[in-house]
Amino acid sequence: MTLRDLKVGQSARIKAVGGEGELRQHFLDMGVIPGAELTLVKLAPMGDPMEFQIHGYELTLRLADAEQIDAEQIETRSRAHTRVETIEEKEHPGLGEEGKYHVKGDGDPLPEGTRLTFALVGNQNCGKTTLFNQLTGSNQHIGNFPGVTVDRKDGPIRGRENTSVTDLPGIYSMSPYSSEEIVSRNFVLDDHPKAIINIVDATNIERNMYLTMQLLEMEIPVVVALNMMDEVTGNSGSIDVNGMEAMLGTPVVPISAAKNEGVDELVRHAIHIAKYQEKPGRQDFCDENEFGGAVHRCIHAVAHLIEDHVKAADLPLRFAATKIIEGDHLILERLGLDENEKETIEHLIIQMEKERGLDRSAAIADMRFNFIEKVCENCVVKPKESKERIRSEKIDRILTGKYTAIPCFIGIMLAVFYLTFNVIGAGLQKLLEMGIDALTVQVGKLLTAANVNVVVKSLVMDGIFAGVGSVLSFLPIIVTLFFFLSLMEDSGYIARVAFVMDKLLRKIGLSGKSIVPMLIGFGCTVPAVMATRTLPSERDRKMTILLTPYMSCSAKLPIYAFFVSAFFPGKGGLIMAGLYFLGIAIGIIVAMVYRSTLFKGNAVPFVMELPNYRLPGAKNVGQLLWEKAKDFLQKAFTVIFLATICIWFLQSFDMHLNMVKDSQDSILAAIAGLLVPIFKPLGLGDWRICTSLISGIMAKESVVSTLEILFNGSVTAAITTRAAASLLVFSLLYSPCIAAIASIKREMGHRWAVMVVIWQCVVAWLAAFVVHMIGGIL
Repeated sequence: MTLRDLKVGQSARIKAVGGEGELRQHFLDMGVIPGAELTLVKLAPMGDPMEFQIHGYELTLRLADAEQIDAEQIETRSRAHTRVETIEEKEHPGLGEEGKYHVKGDGDPLPEGTRLTFALVGNQNCGKTTLFNQLTGSNQHIGNFPGVTVDRKDGPIRGRENTSVTDLPGIYSMSPYSSEEIVSRNFVLDDHPKAIINIVDATNIERNMYLTMQLLEMEIPVVVALNMMDEVTGNSGSIDVNGMEAMLGTPVVPISAAKNEGVDELVRHAIHIAKYQEKPGRQDFCDENEFGGAVHRCIHAVAHLIEDHVKAADLPLRFAATKIIEGDHLILERLGLDENEKETIEHLIIQMEKERGLDRSAAIADMRFNFIEKVCENCVVKPKESKERIRSEKIDRILTGKYTAIPCFIGIMLAVFYLTFNVIGAGLQKLLEMGIDALTVQVGKLLTAANVNVVVKSLVMDGIFAGVGSVLSFLPIIVTLFFFLSLMEDSGYIARVAFVMDKLLRKIGLSGKSIVPMLIGFGCTVPAVMATRTLPSERDRKMTILLTPYMSCSAKLPIYAFFVSAFFPGKGGLIMAGLYFLGIAIGIIVAMVYRSTLFKGNAVPFVMELPNYRLPGAKNVGQLLWEKAKDFLQKAFTVIFLATICIWFLQSFDMHLNMVKDSQDSILAAIAGLLVPIFKPLGLGDWRICTSLISGIMAKESVVSTLEILFNGSVTAAITTRAAASLLVFSLLYSPCIAAIASIKREMGHRWAVMVVIWQCVVAWLAAFVVHMIGGIL
């Protein structure tokens, strides 16, 4: 039988793992190894993917991937996983002085004044970014979806001169499966940080320590930070930190990053091992007495054979040896082995496979998990089922239930839109509008009293206040939307959305993971495009980037809010939701076109760990809202401000730079007039509307400000309801802003960026034309 044949609640023991290449290696690194026991927790609402409980954590697999894994059903999970009952309380040494618990004093001290650089490495959802903020005071968005850290982040450790810590993307192993793992591995191998801070989720040591074992092989000083220790002790568990240090041969520090507990001690350890270059005292985790010593002999034989090549390539010996046995082609290329050496290594590996009874990759993964189990047996008092896990299971019965998941998702999104556009955001918007209007009146009186030049007064009143002021009034709506999105992301709900939506997205050629960049796209296309870097497949990444602009970003909210309030009063929530769902529908149609033309083939497998639900921190959410508000205000007073002044100038002067009485005689009218024939079939044959859409490519928010300037506040008198509907649809779908275009160019190249602009304008024109025709019939 295969894992696909299991029923919910049944358990099985894995016999063999099929597949090939990097994907199979990823399965093994995630703990899906021969001999491992697991239980099928549930199926996604659409029947695919499946959620398993293995090694104490939850993992998702598609049915097609589960079909490649041979297993035998068992009544109960029989592997002992014995643990110590109690742990004697011992004082944890401040810096491990006198070599009491780990090797000290035998390092190679760095010269005075050397900059101490640290790599912060850990699994996804282990609190890594929270720790980075505690260490550096840096402000960074903290999310709960696997892979939220997209770019490398650097910052000095607070209170420590000449230090720098780099927050690397969250990874599960040092195997080159995703671009995130390659980035992290290359940083450690090529940038040579002076030490590694390895953050480990103490509530899930089995999963997290797999990466730790690979880091210990890198011949770089390592300090292990056991995060979330407050949750372990709160659920009646404990960890023998000193015993774990002895088994790993490196400092281990219990911390709670969220509460800033133990972080000072962690910093002292990190500074010490970096300054004195105290490398891990243990790198050999294979037991010569285990399974006849086959794996032990193979690793040591390969290490001996490649030793001179490793020195020439400047790679860690033990790490290179295990990676060669696993078949890591990137390491093989760097070593430059000749054919005789490759053949000799192949013979050694085949002999090991024969003696061990497992293939090469499975044997190495099994060796690591066996050692991890020994560490847990000797050093960990297993906590009771955590309150967080129990809470998550109860919530998941509803939010990922077979009949409730999709209705809940739709209901949550509708509630978010309703509260944003009809209640909270709208209420705050009215208050801000009142303040801006009052300020505008007072400034107008001051300018009149001061007898200011008519041109300057026109610039201030008709340009700056009419333009920037009208955009600023939409700040509350944008902040409110980001508030709800951040709650969904930080709580762990978006990861569930990916699980629930995987089968649906696969029909258009994507995996469930693509839902996350798309949801971020509702906030802003720029970070959404960057978030696609977490996708392991180049095909999926490019396709998701091209679809993300169809998810209506928050910068378009001022356009929607303005026209909805002006032409469709009392129907704000309905029209807004309709626009969002229309964007999604058009995106699906475009995706199906892409799948059959540019991106043929299937989406990559969906292998993802589901984190526990956690209450978002008020500080984190507040920080995110401040960053988004600040970003919006900076854009309002830079890009939008410049666009507003440019538009004011072009519509106030003619070709001879004389101020015009009628903007129809302006420079702008002449430029925009060239586009009028294109937009006339859409009911938008007014040069002023064409001008506003051009300004929208600089920043979507400036569409409204441009219209306000050009129509002198009388847009409703000049545009029909039918034309307004057509304009709304065109604004929804046409070219993204210049910042988004730049991010697409950075990720895919200039040809793709130009294609996106042209293609989306064509799609927008067609959709707006259809809406205009339907409006004529109705």
